[in-house]
This record gives sequence, C-alpha cells and structure tokens, in this order.
Amino acid sequence: MGANKTYMAKPKDIKRDWHIVDAKNLVLGRLSTEVARLLRGKHKPSYTPHLDTGDFVIVINAAKVKLTGNKLEQKIKYRHSGYPGGLKEESFEKIMAEKPEKAVYEAVKGMLPHTRLGRAQLKKLKVYAGSEHPHASQKPQGLEI
Repeated sequence: MGANKTYMAKPKDIKRDWHIVDAKNLVLGRLSTEVARLLRGKHKPSYTPHLDTGDFVIVINAAKVKLTGNKLEQKIKYRHSGYPGGLKEESFEKIMAEKPEKAVYEAVKGMLPHTRLGRAQLKKLKVYAGSEHPHASQKPQGLEI
C-alpha cells in the first residue's frame, strides 16, 4: 500500500540553474511573480516546500520596468522607524529615479515567504538597473516572461 510515496528532494539532489530576465517594458507585478516562482523552485518537478530548491535569477534593465495606471505618481512606499513620528514615505517616482533595482527587489521580497527560507531564497536574486551584470561566467539562460 505504501508504493505511491510523495517525492521529497534532499539537499544533495538540488541542482540550481541561472536565469536572466530582461525587465524592459515589463509590468513590475507580473515580472515579480515569475521571478518569485523561479526563486522558490515551483517550476521544477522536484519542488519541496520546506527546502530551497529554486534557481538563481538575474534581472537586468530594472530601470525600464513599467507600472500600470498612475501608480508611478500615486503609489507610496511606507516604512516606520519604531519611534514616535518615525513614519517615512517615498513615492515610486522617486524610487524609480534613484534606485530602480530596489523597486524590483522589494516587489519580489513581498512575494516570498517571510521566514528563514524566504530570506535564503531572496539571496539568489540579483537585480541591476542597466543591461550589464557580472555573472556571465555562470552562463545564465535567457527567459521570456
């Protein structure tokens, strides 16, 4: 009766690939969901929920990512220092002008588990504002989203 066992990957069985995604003219949210899926390893048959089975992802041209509607002007990112009056706010227009890679990084971060596993998966994300990246020796495969 125990012949149909559920496959669970072992840490030694995990094989990580490198993917490169060109964010030029892609919508931020749609890009982020695909990148999060690759980082988690959900595209692999060997996906195991409690292990980091995901791949490395390089996102280039983060400065050319799009936001739909009026989000660029109206969307605001909040953070709080923990002190009274410590609420800081930053518009996406300012974020995209100064640190576009932060916008992509934060969007993907929000789609990963907020646990040790999620932090480990997030370390495999590399985001660059331009089209240059220092990971050519890893031979990343291009990916269409």
